[in-house]
Amino acid sequence: MKLKFNRAALAEALGILTSVVPSRTPKPILRCVQIVADKKGVHICATDLEVGINYLVSEVQVEEAGEVIVPADRLTAIVRESVDEVLLLQAEAGACKVEGADSHFTIYGQEPGQYPAVPGFEGQADIEIALGNLQAGIRQCLFATAKESTRYALNGVLWEIKGKKLSLVATDGRRLARCKVSLASTPSEQVAKTKIIVPAKTMALLDRIGDGDKDVVAVKLVDNRILFGCANAVISSNLVEGNFPKYEDIIPQDYDKKLALSTEAVLSAVRRAALLTSEESRGIKLSIGKNNLMFSGRAPEAGDAQVSMPVDYKAEMIEIGFNPQFLVEALRVIQTAEFELELGQADRPGLIKSGTNFLYVLMPINLS
Repeated sequence: MKLKFNRAALAEALGILTSVVPSRTPKPILRCVQIVADKKGVHICATDLEVGINYLVSEVQVEEAGEVIVPADRLTAIVRESVDEVLLLQAEAGACKVEGADSHFTIYGQEPGQYPAVPGFEGQADIEIALGNLQAGIRQCLFATAKESTRYALNGVLWEIKGKKLSLVATDGRRLARCKVSLASTPSEQVAKTKIIVPAKTMALLDRIGDGDKDVVAVKLVDNRILFGCANAVISSNLVEGNFPKYEDIIPQDYDKKLALSTEAVLSAVRRAALLTSEESRGIKLSIGKNNLMFSGRAPEAGDAQVSMPVDYKAEMIEIGFNPQFLVEALRVIQTAEFELELGQADRPGLIKSGTNFLYVLMPINLS
């Protein structure tokens, strides 16, 4: 195999591919990437057996077809540190040679033909969605997934289709984020009935590919796997097994305390009030009275903070505690200048709404 790569294009591809390569694995071949060159172009593949990427590299000249399986970290480091615009890559007898104008590297790899198959995208898509819409939706819900949980369904994002809208829902048991994004076309009735849970790792990967302004993601469901085809990449992933919580049951519908608030102002207030909290007192208190909202934080060994702002509120006074980090993460992804805060009693969750497509449910914490 003999290839001439544009170094920047190769570096971009490896930057995405290495996010899939496991740092620890009992199978050394999974710490490698597979490079295959033929008449159709050059594909680089990576997989951890749960998520895989099949990436078509642009700006490459194929002088001789072939295959090589090479450690991902070594190749990535060489490409990253190189100062050449063009790199020559040659493979023979299980070794990969990378040459620049003043450098020559030989990397020993695995035997060709042994790498696990990473599928491409074939056939018609079940769902089509603008990449920009999908990535915006991912950013509005992914942060709420559980980082570690024995309930595996919480480690992913629920996909639920109604008409030409896709709902993305994530929860870690203490908060819940739901956003709705528009589909490019109405899927079949059978596909629309299917509820799936896509791993958080896969969703994060989708947020890194393509040019969101013009690309469309083609989605295909195959048994217990999902395929995403977009731009130069095909991402394949196992689906999360298990039952997602009945999230509709925890979204409050009967609240009478409602405020319209400035997103930027509240984000600033929450951050400032949280400056004087501690591990023992990690919450901030919202005290809402007539035409005034106060955010307060307190750490016995450090002091206390109070930040107030005028609001249009004339209902019953209420005090409620929240985790400030959970508030900040939600406020960061709100795309409107204002949002609605709805409250019930101090022991019931808070509800944040931004337009008709985003809502966030946050459990209160006891500050006494």
